Amino acid sequence: MKLFGTDGMRGKVNRYPITPEIALRVGMAAAIVLKKQHHGRNMVLIGKDTRLSGYMIESALTSGICSMGMNVTLVGPLPTPGIAFLTRALRIDAGVVISASHNPFYDNGIKFFSHNGFKLPDDIEARIETMVIDDGLERYRAKGEHVGKAFRLDDATGRYIEYIKSTLRKGVSFEGMKVVVDCANGSAYKTTPWLLRELGAEVISIHDHPNGTNINDRCGSLHTEDLVKAVLKNKADIGIAHDGDADRVLLCDEKGRLVDGDQIMGMCAVAMEAQGCLRRNTVVATVMSNIGLEIFLKKNGIGLIRTKVGDRYVVEKMLTDDYNFGGEQSGHIIFLDHNTTGDGPITAVQVLDLMKARNLPLSKLASPIKLFPQVLINVEIEKRQDIRSFPAIELAVRQAEETLAGKGRVLVRPSGTEPKIRVMLEGERLNAITRLGRNIAKVIKKKMA
Repeated sequence: MKLFGTDGMRGKVNRYPITPEIALRVGMAAAIVLKKQHHGRNMVLIGKDTRLSGYMIESALTSGICSMGMNVTLVGPLPTPGIAFLTRALRIDAGVVISASHNPFYDNGIKFFSHNGFKLPDDIEARIETMVIDDGLERYRAKGEHVGKAFRLDDATGRYIEYIKSTLRKGVSFEGMKVVVDCANGSAYKTTPWLLRELGAEVISIHDHPNGTNINDRCGSLHTEDLVKAVLKNKADIGIAHDGDADRVLLCDEKGRLVDGDQIMGMCAVAMEAQGCLRRNTVVATVMSNIGLEIFLKKNGIGLIRTKVGDRYVVEKMLTDDYNFGGEQSGHIIFLDHNTTGDGPITAVQVLDLMKARNLPLSKLASPIKLFPQVLINVEIEKRQDIRSFPAIELAVRQAEETLAGKGRVLVRPSGTEPKIRVMLEGERLNAITRLGRNIAKVIKKKMA
């Protein structure tokens, strides 16, 4: 049994493992693993996005945790980075987010943060998995007055917003700036519009009426058509698109052109380097980041280190080797001096602050980062298998690399959260890499689907 992937547990609601029965046992197991002896508080913070199934999973987790003698603080819908911040700021033993990020409403997931706001290490997750399947799990239940309690924190959003404002230059104001925010009908539906209005911006907020089933539905960072239209219609200075749990952000410039995570990292890294606050003069990104980012950073005397896909691996590298800035092309941007995970609202205000400080539109800040054409094809598969055990797939990849002749990249990898193989190619000509990518995808589908 493997419950945890690169970003916690995730799957379709009411199918294994995202069922109330498993959530109950996960809560029980996590309480056992995380509970500190002779520590009276023993508190777990639980937040969620706006999915209908969040109520069900929240109740099951809470019951499981309380049954083992730990207490629970509930905050309701709040961005994932807000949970990471509050767990740390309130000195709580662990944080839990109930979310499937950018996935549709019928998916959900559970991910944990440790007391210091970082995602749980693999070995701790493995211990929780082991306890979940332990036939004797019930023997750890608390008795009598030792059963846990559940509390509700009513001002969680306000606390998080105040912290975000504290990351900016003193006295900065976004007055005179017009901003469109696509909240993806997700957990930032209050946070980001409220934050930007308090900072003086004129805010046009779209997809900010969650009903439990419309999260990420043709909106947010995976579906930016409405954002682009709203920016152009309202002649806005910038568009901001979150995913369902707002740990990522993509931007749209005033001309209606999208600005992805690589471009955000490029412009912010140069600004940080100029201020002398880019630690070790290096950005940490993943193997998915565009080669154009690497070229841009190199021209500016900044190094780039790549990790496996997943913001947790970016953070791990940053912690291990003492870096403070990195992220993913998808929009997970990690300002480690400000938060311990990808933070969409913090990234948005940092870019707005940069626009204000440089007195430049977003298009001018993003345009020097010339991105190579990139194709990403997702191939659904029946079950997870090692790609290396299929010689035909390896041959197709090798042939594509030979065709690109060092003027591009080929990356084929399994998804960490879904039963899919991701095929990514970069090169000078879009038509050529599209053809090569489709050929690889065809072979994968034939051999693995």
